Amino acid sequence: MAVLPHLRGMSDAHPFGSDVSWRQALDAAIDAFMKPNDRLRTSGDPIPVTEDSPTAVVIGAGLGGLAAAVRLGARGYRVTVVDRLDQPGGRARVFRDDYQGGTFVFDAGPTVITAPFMLEELWRLAGKRLEDDVELREVSPFYRIRFHDGEQFDYTGSADVMRSEIARFAPGDLAGYDAFLEHSERIFEIGFEKLAHVPFSSAVDMARIVPAMMRLENYRTVHSLVSKYIRDERLRQVFSFHPLLVGGNPYSCSSIYTLIAYLERKWKVWFAMGGTGEIVNGLVGLVEHLGGEVQLGKDVSEIVVEGGRATGLRFQDGTRLQADVVVSNADAAWTYRHLVKPEHRRIWPDWRLERSRYSMGLFVWYFGTKRRYEDVAHHTILLGPRYEELLDDIFSKKVLADDFSLYLHRPTATDPSMAPDGCDAFYVLSPVPHLDGGVDWSTQTEPYRKKIERYLSDTIMPGLEGEIVSSRTLTPKGFLEDYLAFKGAAFSLEPVLQQSAYFRPHNRSEDVDGLYLVGAGTHPGAGMPGVLSSARVLDTVVPDPVVPDPVVPDTVRRR
Repeated sequence: MAVLPHLRGMSDAHPFGSDVSWRQALDAAIDAFMKPNDRLRTSGDPIPVTEDSPTAVVIGAGLGGLAAAVRLGARGYRVTVVDRLDQPGGRARVFRDDYQGGTFVFDAGPTVITAPFMLEELWRLAGKRLEDDVELREVSPFYRIRFHDGEQFDYTGSADVMRSEIARFAPGDLAGYDAFLEHSERIFEIGFEKLAHVPFSSAVDMARIVPAMMRLENYRTVHSLVSKYIRDERLRQVFSFHPLLVGGNPYSCSSIYTLIAYLERKWKVWFAMGGTGEIVNGLVGLVEHLGGEVQLGKDVSEIVVEGGRATGLRFQDGTRLQADVVVSNADAAWTYRHLVKPEHRRIWPDWRLERSRYSMGLFVWYFGTKRRYEDVAHHTILLGPRYEELLDDIFSKKVLADDFSLYLHRPTATDPSMAPDGCDAFYVLSPVPHLDGGVDWSTQTEPYRKKIERYLSDTIMPGLEGEIVSSRTLTPKGFLEDYLAFKGAAFSLEPVLQQSAYFRPHNRSEDVDGLYLVGAGTHPGAGMPGVLSSARVLDTVVPDPVVPDPVVPDTVRRR
């Protein structure tokens, strides 16, 4: 986004400084935007569902789809969730491998829980308590970040520990860190607390928040904003890697995403005992408790559109399912490109979908070891010798580089029951180009896996090659085949400013009445808080269910 010099300069010292009137004016503008666009329900008794209740169908039993089903069910819709896989969860499905009388349990996807209140809210809306179904346990450190030279930084929720870690690397950056976290807090207050669950349905909506975006310096990239406050190059990596967790490049992703730093400080990082699959199972239970159902092995071929309105689904076997409301938790680009016929798409034609920018792909290796690696933290970030150059290879050049940076997940650090006795369960993921890069994963998968194996063995997991007793991989090709991820992009559309909020596929389809989108490809974006927030938007954009009035024939009443 082009920014005039006088606008850039107004926030060089601090996003608001001592100019209280600016802050009050922006708060008033944001509140005026929210008032007609915010009907979020955070509590209240669920409305009983009957055979006469209006129907809703949700495509995809991922976290966003299940959350949408709970919210619609609590409002009185009779909900059916359909998914083409043989288990619910989507990217949050679970792999299991037996070994010597025990079982390795691998969460396939999201494992970092940073806003547990959003889960508590779903259980509350269903008249239940989260703690009765899922045990959340705090993880500390949040992440152990290992640099290529072997130095480590423990990223935690403790202000004292963080200041101590920063002082080890660059004492001169302590004041800058404090200022950065204060800036992150202000972005969080507006970008997450006020706007993440509010729909951006018109250009006017977007225009109303531009002053706030300018004042918060959202025209900057994440790395640029971090660099404004932090001088040490290693610390700049520590405080700018977060966008990679939601599919973004820190050098092109809007500084809106620096809100994650404060979000984690406020709510900490948690893990669901038994794995994220326990959250999925709990959400399925809520859907059924509210009178809905989850149907697996149902492959959708088309969203049926009649008279400009979505009226249900057609499946690959030729059967149909009628519905008053259709919600797609499938990849947003896939939804439009393959499930909605071209004649029904004026805003999202094929050419626009093809020209849009998409997140990176992921190479994921799930493995179990016959020994435990007690020195490995629950979440470890292993940074390679290159940072900006590697990201350029992945996002721009779309080439499979010789080096890599890795995220290593060791759930058994917190929950040993996720592996047989004396064993450890892991997955490691490496950001790689999506399928437009042309990598032949049929020939590259095993060499790439072995390269990662050697690297881990040479650094933090000595002797790894001889300890592996369970192994499986997932590549961008697998993301396309298993999850129908457009171009094999792991996080749908890339979260750059020109593809955010109003410029992202809307939660209420711009092309088809009665069609709604949740998940990583719509507002606000990827990551567990993002997809759960996309389901919250439905409270505003999906109308309250209307049922026939039994007292006055041929009339309806709104619940």
